[in-house]
Amino acid sequence: MKITVCIGSSCHIKGSRQVVEELQRLISENNVGDKVELSGTFCMGRCQEGVCVTVEDKFYSVKPETVKEFFEQNVLSGLDL
Repeated sequence: MKITVCIGSSCHIKGSRQVVEELQRLISENNVGDKVELSGTFCMGRCQEGVCVTVEDKFYSVKPETVKEFFEQNVLSGLDL
């Protein structure tokens, strides 16, 4: 499963760094590093909706305070654990 987080200036201001750090922590905590690829990209073109995140090319708007809920609903639920 590929997760891509926008690290462009608009998303950076909205907390993309915190989103990336929390996703890294959750991936490690849940021992799914072998099943999840986390990467960053510059501008996804939806700056008003940031922090922009895609999971397998499906778009999500994530805030630092909603990362855990996002991870449980859209990442863990999609993995064969």
